Amino acid sequence: MSSGKADTVQRLDVSVYRIPTDRPEADDTFAGDSTTLVLVEAAAASGERGMGFSYAAAAAATVIQETLAQAICGCEAEGVGVSWERMVRSVRNAGRPGIAATAISAVDIALWDLKARCAGVALFTVLGPVREAVPNYGSGGFTSYTVAELAEQLGGWVGLGIPCVKMKIGTDWGTKPEVDVERVRVARRAIGHEAELFVDANGAYTVKQAIGLALQFADEGVTYFEEPVSSDQLDQLAFIRGQIPQDVVAGEYGYDPWYFRDMLRAGAVDIMQADATRCLGISGWLEAARLAHSFAVPFSAHCGPTIHAQAGCAAPQLAHVEYFHDHARIEQLIFEGAPEPDGGVLRPGPRRPGLGLELKRGDAERWKVC
Repeated sequence: MSSGKADTVQRLDVSVYRIPTDRPEADDTFAGDSTTLVLVEAAAASGERGMGFSYAAAAAATVIQETLAQAICGCEAEGVGVSWERMVRSVRNAGRPGIAATAISAVDIALWDLKARCAGVALFTVLGPVREAVPNYGSGGFTSYTVAELAEQLGGWVGLGIPCVKMKIGTDWGTKPEVDVERVRVARRAIGHEAELFVDANGAYTVKQAIGLALQFADEGVTYFEEPVSSDQLDQLAFIRGQIPQDVVAGEYGYDPWYFRDMLRAGAVDIMQADATRCLGISGWLEAARLAHSFAVPFSAHCGPTIHAQAGCAAPQLAHVEYFHDHARIEQLIFEGAPEPDGGVLRPGPRRPGLGLELKRGDAERWKVC
């Protein structure tokens, strides 16, 4: 029988895991051989625990332990919005964008997971679902892949019934455009002419480069051009948007709603992205989704497919969720319950509470760094 007392957050347990990639990975502006995941478990007075995570620098764990825990311990588990406000205020002097935002994101996700677990229902049910599944696209195609690896990965996703795939371009900071054009041709041959082909330059090109290459990519049926130039340059994105046939896409480096507001006001994108592991959690991500909806701009989720499969069900409108190779692989490795593509959608399990995840503690331990 309930005592009538509200359940409260008692502590935040934080772990950091560094998981090697399955092969060398590089986009146009960054290369790496591992991915760091910061995991938070929010423990309530009742004994219930919620779990959240961010693909972030290990330094985010320090922010969580030294700042965010003090801000929210003792808050009601039901009151995710109150905790979110306290966390955002607590990092004012430390600086909100960047590491602090990823730290808040991991905790906010854990608190939503906790709230749903306390209610005994899937997270998307608590968030207020608009849909029961989210459209997804396959994403990878790193510039470090051979053309054979590129063709195998993208063609494999299409073979599974995923209707859209994305590859990296902008090889070596955009200094090898002829390589990019040839790789796009390889990708098109691999996926056939029915599937959509997306490209992502991660800001490697200049404005003139991006416009010239976009016209060549159009010959291969490319419909989506992510970060042709840096997303810090909203005026340049807006200019390119008016010059090329593809949808211009950006937003993955947005750390708060105010950045997304400025992006939309600038008319910088045809499709706006946001990442719940960076933009202040599910709370921040849904605010970004509502902003995009208010501007009548299509909205998309960047990476973190397990989290966005849940949150995406509650977005007012949603173009797609990115089924990113590295993150999808990690989430299958260290969690039970991570969703897999069902043709062109990700479908969160309605019978598993919260995010639907359980940490494979024994398996994950080998990658734990702190």
